[in-house]
Amino acid sequence: MNRVSESIPGSFPRGSASESNQIKSPREVEDSPHACRSKAEIPLCGAAGSFNLPVPEKRELFTPGHYGCPGCGAALAMRQTLSVLGEDTIVVMPAGCWSTFIGIYPYSCLTVPVLSVAFASTAAVAAGVKSGLSIQGNDHTTVLAWAGDGGTFDIGLQALSGAVERDEDILFICYDNEAYMNTGIQRSSATPAGGWTTTTPDSARKAQRKKDIVEIMAAHRIPYAATASIGAPADLAEKVQKAKTIRGSRFIHLFASCPTGWRHDPELSLEVARAAVKSRVFPLYEVSEGNVWKESPMPEKEPVDRYLKHQGRFKKLSAVERQQFQKQVDNDWERLLKKCRASG
Repeated sequence: MNRVSESIPGSFPRGSASESNQIKSPREVEDSPHACRSKAEIPLCGAAGSFNLPVPEKRELFTPGHYGCPGCGAALAMRQTLSVLGEDTIVVMPAGCWSTFIGIYPYSCLTVPVLSVAFASTAAVAAGVKSGLSIQGNDHTTVLAWAGDGGTFDIGLQALSGAVERDEDILFICYDNEAYMNTGIQRSSATPAGGWTTTTPDSARKAQRKKDIVEIMAAHRIPYAATASIGAPADLAEKVQKAKTIRGSRFIHLFASCPTGWRHDPELSLEVARAAVKSRVFPLYEVSEGNVWKESPMPEKEPVDRYLKHQGRFKKLSAVERQQFQKQVDNDWERLLKKCRASG
């Protein structure tokens, strides 16, 4: 956790907390599977559809000491994203998990500038920040709009639609944990059908299917939209890097598992995220200019039960409901493949 006390050019001041308050980072843990070492083999989903890729050592922009839950997928999502975007980044984020566990001023777990904004205004503020930078002659700083599913699918959708319709030069990433986790695990329009939340308990589980946010972004014909997962960091890195080089509106739907809300063990966060990709519950793909669909390399398809089995939020699904879940996933997957084939 950094103390805001030392000046950074073009941003707010920062510094570091005392060593006595430091929490060991994964890099300091010798046997950690998540250790970020030079050329370390970290489970990924790369160009060949495998889960291995050499990862070079980079300066850590996400410092120890955040307030997130153990195993938080949203924390991993930010760490992976910033490792690609680098220091020349300004983050705009609304209310949500990240706005709470980033830290309380004068502390921050990020070493890049962060603007905390009203729930509905993320894309609008990000567009304003980018315009201000442009007036100053700065065309190199990446403005990252970073919102959860509540701030993207629901409360922030109007501002997001307006910004991308204008083709504002921002990168909007939705870290999707499929509910309003920060305020008590309430359902959102990203919550899958059959999923338990505190507002859709087992006696009245959510019947509506998850909103297809990438379809909505593609309908705006923006330059670039994609899905990504914390369980496939190589694919995520490739897409963030690609989005970084494109001008205009870019959108990445980033799957971020949530042990607290999904009722799975914290150490299974990456395994659950990988199972979502393997089962095609959350397939990886890209959309260019709203009409060119491209499937990303993925491992061989697996049954959805391997995704559902670790999560308490699905434990009350009957055998028939699980079959229906599988059928919906299969239908959506075939529909996506048809779009990709039609795009050539």
